[in-house]
Amino acid sequence: MSFLLNPLLILPNAKAINLYPSLCLFEGTNVSVGRGTELQFQILGSPFLEGSDYNFEFTPIPNVGAKYPKHEAKFVKGLNLKNHPNLSQIELKWLIDAYQHTENKDDFFNPFFTKLAGQKLLQEQIENGWTADEIRESWIAGLEHYKTLRAPYLLYPL
Repeated sequence: MSFLLNPLLILPNAKAINLYPSLCLFEGTNVSVGRGTELQFQILGSPFLEGSDYNFEFTPIPNVGAKYPKHEAKFVKGLNLKNHPNLSQIELKWLIDAYQHTENKDDFFNPFFTKLAGQKLLQEQIENGWTADEIRESWIAGLEHYKTLRAPYLLYPL
């Protein structure tokens, strides 16, 4: 018997869907994105985060959407983004801030982060103290090149 996971249990509402592009990169870190809670992809946290900004607390436990949640049964400090305004772009500040406020930076990223980001560059930029604006600026040349490559294939040119 195969078990099909209902996608609504992973991204349970419109807020989680909106936050997902910004929070999915945390899957490659030691930070939980709320799997094992009722607020999956609406909160983030880790037992290793330090700082007064991390004032939301939760304890992940196994549930239908997360059989083995990150930091299972551990007290976690983090952020509740459930009421954050909807995003129109990837928000990097949470990732950068979590890296800067983790107890042991050597254990923050895991190999899955490179797969999620597509290359090691984003991790290196964060480790080297780049700001979100500097990282976004580094994407411009590649995006412009992509726009040039795709232009002949647009059904309705911009």
